[in-house]
Amino acid sequence: MIGVIGAGAWGTALAQAMASNGEDVVLWARDPAVADTINDSATNPAYLPGITLSPSVRATSRIGDLAAAEAWLVVTPAQAMGEVLRTAPAGDQPLILCCKGIEAGTRRLMSEVAPAARPRSPIAVLSGPTFAHEVAAGLPTAVTLACADPALGERLVQRIARPTFRPYLSDDVVGAEIGGAVKNVLAIACGVVAGARLGENGRASLIARGFAEMSRFGRARGARESTIAGLSGLGDLVLTCSSQRSRNFALGFGIGEGRTAAELLGDRRTVAEGAFTAPVLRAAADEAGIDMPVTAAVCDLLAGAQAADVIRTLLSRPLRAEA
Repeated sequence: MIGVIGAGAWGTALAQAMASNGEDVVLWARDPAVADTINDSATNPAYLPGITLSPSVRATSRIGDLAAAEAWLVVTPAQAMGEVLRTAPAGDQPLILCCKGIEAGTRRLMSEVAPAARPRSPIAVLSGPTFAHEVAAGLPTAVTLACADPALGERLVQRIARPTFRPYLSDDVVGAEIGGAVKNVLAIACGVVAGARLGENGRASLIARGFAEMSRFGRARGARESTIAGLSGLGDLVLTCSSQRSRNFALGFGIGEGRTAAELLGDRRTVAEGAFTAPVLRAAADEAGIDMPVTAAVCDLLAGAQAADVIRTLLSRPLRAEA
């Protein structure tokens, strides 16, 4: 049996993917009403409408029901992950961290937060280009599974692989996490470009310059270039910077159309992680002397700056060699 902690769109999609071969999956939802709906109707209309879930997915709002699971996929919002893990039943199950972000206040990656909350559990990170509906529908998906312990990583890859869900093994945990966290911020920026009708040239340029920022930050934190250029970095960046199905891109799109970040975030039931990651990432970059102008621009937009003013500032930066 596999446990999934978090019954939002991504958690529900992963539960469905894991259950696609008949595996028993227990899916924890914070809200008892969500758990009851999943069990009564085999659907999660609040977060993943239009998907009929496998009979082997059982939802619960009692986190203690995860105790018998052999491994846990942790799919909470990044800022809540530590708190949730501290309430989970004691044990040494491997944790596969599927949250993408940096903890506010501590600036810790999720792979640093989890051991403090649950020291007996080994850690792996799952990241890559994944829209929840496509995974739940069984469309082909490839991801990175990063684990510092190669033997454990190989076991987990075999455990979660499915015919249309293909994990690639890496031992670069930091690289996989940085790609997943930074791309959320850059997706907001690309959404702004789309919402402000600035064209495909501008969006492609922003993806490329954003990737340069991701690479600089990754190098400074010890990530491998190949990881940043792989599924969890460039792959995820291209996906989330190209579609309003990305919550972060949709947030940026609304800002580009003239709505405020506060208004848009207040309307959302789901979490746009990039809004929380951006100021933490900017502070970490400033402290380390890493040039990340797109990240800084997103922070200004989230703080209430006008999109036209922020775009003008970016375009008026001094010309420089490409790096």
